[in-house]
Amino acid sequence: MRQWTIDAFAAAPFRGNPACVVEPFDRWPSDDWMQALAKENNQAETAFLLRTADPARFGLRWFTPGMEVDLCGHATLASAHALSAELGIEAAALTFETRSGPLTVSRAGEGYEMDFPADPPRRTPAPAGLAEALGVEPVEVWAGRYLVAVLADAAAVRAVAPDIRALGTLQGEAGEIGQVIVCAPADPPDGVDVVDRFFGPGCGIDEDPATGSAHCILGPLYADKLGRTTVRFRQVFPGRGGDIETETRGDRLLLRGRAVTVIESRLRV
Repeated sequence: MRQWTIDAFAAAPFRGNPACVVEPFDRWPSDDWMQALAKENNQAETAFLLRTADPARFGLRWFTPGMEVDLCGHATLASAHALSAELGIEAAALTFETRSGPLTVSRAGEGYEMDFPADPPRRTPAPAGLAEALGVEPVEVWAGRYLVAVLADAAAVRAVAPDIRALGTLQGEAGEIGQVIVCAPADPPDGVDVVDRFFGPGCGIDEDPATGSAHCILGPLYADKLGRTTVRFRQVFPGRGGDIETETRGDRLLLRGRAVTVIESRLRV
């Protein structure tokens, strides 16, 4: 059985966010087996695919090294790339049946466009301990699935060196514990609208290089702030980072990005 490591939200190798994608199964392996392989891979997510009677429709599940998650953008992008670029599936769009409902991915120029549920955040008081855990005072705090701390400028986002253990205990009004986005308007030389980072100790990831689910929150937030539906983001994970474009369409969000295969491997288990 083959497996690919794919850098998602990246136009070149060793950028974006790596995800492992396992060749599609005819039936799901056990949860324990999938969790063990995800731990062995030790990437932010390992994606598992299930064939269906429709050659353009697959079951899709995502596992971090520590748990199964309900939504993962970069591993969905990586899955579409594996099916299209590595397995040669020719379809105008691929549909994935997931815990978050059907997710559709289609080709968009040199990359892909994913149709995800939008997660518009609401303004919220800062939870006790957030500023101390981040080491910086947020200008605004918002809550969706994750907490969002808006900082003063792009330099502050890049400089954040949080207390990861302390972040892992925070939730406030967010849907999930220990998962925090920091963001700010980009500087003109960045060539994008917003820079951001995502810390996820609550799901076993200290910091994620490029996070689709975080941009389901940030896309609607900055569409409202900027007064336009399309927003360009750069997630500035040190040494990697990824480029993500969002387009807000009511209760849905289009996420656009590219992907590159960097490793093909063969499982012996």
